[in-house]
Amino acid sequence: MRVFELGRRLRLPGGLRPWVAGGSLLFVLWALVSHGRQVLDLAPDQRGWALLLIGLSLTVAAQWLNGLAWWGLLRWLSLPLPWQEALPLYVRTNLLKYLPGGVWHLVGRLRLLRQRGSSGRQALVAVLLEPLLMAIAALCLVPLGGIQGGLGLLTPFALLLLRPAWLNPLLERLLRQKQSLLGAGEDPGEAATVTAGANGAPPRLQGPPWQPLLLEFPFLGLRFAGFASCVLCFSEPVGPGWGVWLAAFALAWTAGLVVPGAPGGLGVFELVLLTRLRGQVPEPELLAVLVSYRLISGLAELLAAAGAAADSRNKP
Repeated sequence: MRVFELGRRLRLPGGLRPWVAGGSLLFVLWALVSHGRQVLDLAPDQRGWALLLIGLSLTVAAQWLNGLAWWGLLRWLSLPLPWQEALPLYVRTNLLKYLPGGVWHLVGRLRLLRQRGSSGRQALVAVLLEPLLMAIAALCLVPLGGIQGGLGLLTPFALLLLRPAWLNPLLERLLRQKQSLLGAGEDPGEAATVTAGANGAPPRLQGPPWQPLLLEFPFLGLRFAGFASCVLCFSEPVGPGWGVWLAAFALAWTAGLVVPGAPGGLGVFELVLLTRLRGQVPEPELLAVLVSYRLISGLAELLAAAGAAADSRNKP
């Protein structure tokens, strides 16, 4: 957070956030240009295309499983939204995270929750707590790659954020920072209701959201399975081992999720994975895995959103 405050003090055009995302993407592009010929030589064979197709199918399924996890969070928060509406909404709005600002997928979910009778604060908690739970669940997978210089011992401490004594102040801060989301496309006067609940007393979470957190692990497992298909297509996991691949994937995915200014984690995810696995996996193979997975991920989100939109049109 202090890094972005420093960017504002330096008065960089547009702030520090787009510079971080742009710098990460430029670094990855530079690596691709440097190893372009070697990456092209790794064109998939018939078995490779079958693996990529399997990876695409797994990633599409992961989109729906992620929506199911969000619906589980809504139930835990006692928000009135049936799964028949929650799942298609979540999948459709996923594509909006690639728009500038990186918040429009949250705005879409926020609007429907408001239309279904949720208060502004309840709706914001539902859309802001979900990525926090995904990040914590992913950090819990990092120790599967070993100690990693102490990193594998530190990341599970993210679970402490789920204690109400820490989670409630963190949500309060996020609500204050993101309250302008409530006015996106709606009545700007509604944003003032975000920081107060009924009778001016903001409701607080009374217990750790363990059940919603557990629902994130199957989603992450399916996402990694899609990524693993790309690994099998272009590289051999026997070198670093699947635990190392999983730990690097979880850390890179978390960084792409939480770093502001990177739509869909574009550039940040690839940069972190390149940094973590450099020296353990040949760089051309690693770049081929990253490019193929980025293409699979984007296509899977597009296919899932198209399926959700077609299903919505067919309903009376």
